[in-house]
Amino acid sequence: MKRWIPFVKSPPTVAVLRLSGAIGTGSRGALNDRALAPLIEKAFKRGKPAAVALEINSPGGSPVQSSLIGARIRRLAEEKDIPVIAFVEDVAASGGYWLAAAADEIIADESSVVGSIGVISASFGAQVFLTRHGLERRVHTAGKSKSMLDPFSPEKPDDVKRLKSMLEQIHAHFIGHVKARRGPKLDNAPEIFTGEVWVGREAQKRGLIDGIGHLVPILKERYGKDVQLRRYEARKPFWQKFGASVAEDALAAIEERAEFARFGL
Repeated sequence: MKRWIPFVKSPPTVAVLRLSGAIGTGSRGALNDRALAPLIEKAFKRGKPAAVALEINSPGGSPVQSSLIGARIRRLAEEKDIPVIAFVEDVAASGGYWLAAAADEIIADESSVVGSIGVISASFGAQVFLTRHGLERRVHTAGKSKSMLDPFSPEKPDDVKRLKSMLEQIHAHFIGHVKARRGPKLDNAPEIFTGEVWVGREAQKRGLIDGIGHLVPILKERYGKDVQLRRYEARKPFWQKFGASVAEDALAAIEERAEFARFGL
């Protein structure tokens, strides 16, 4: 004799996508669109999650990769009609905040560092070093701007002007993204877009985040104590941990460490 089993509704699932590290291409950033694309797609498409949570801890990096990742998240969120909640850990600055702004809501810890809506280009000048050591720099180009900002040659005013124009264009894109996503929530103070950062509740006052809290308690409060968290995180392939990539990865780690250090982390 068959026993009738009543239908039991399974608890809701929330996909948790971890976005931790600097944003860049290849080994120069833990986060890039090519590596994250399959994970983002799975997070939105596997089953029917009640929400997608972004677990963010990033000091920023490439504006293009930030834009690509953020755009992918928004496209899937709208296609699948799934809300996105960003949870900031230590920092969501610059490109890290770009990713957070892709969410419908941003929650942070009271000590989280948030903001840095600006663009930076950093290099070095080694022409004096070459001269002191009797070295001569030889550069041949087809196109007068091909050697723009060559670190082994004296800085040229026209090159600096051209670079600043490029940075301003990227900055305008960044500002447009934040305004489009945060809209009336933002403080109208001009310093919002100067590259300044704020901590926790001050960031909330500025409209950069929506509240203070942590991932698990908030998700349980909203989706029930039995909510299931399905986690997704980019992992480095086993073979990349050895061989010729070790030195390159070590350099990338140093650069990433320096990015976090800018925010006292």
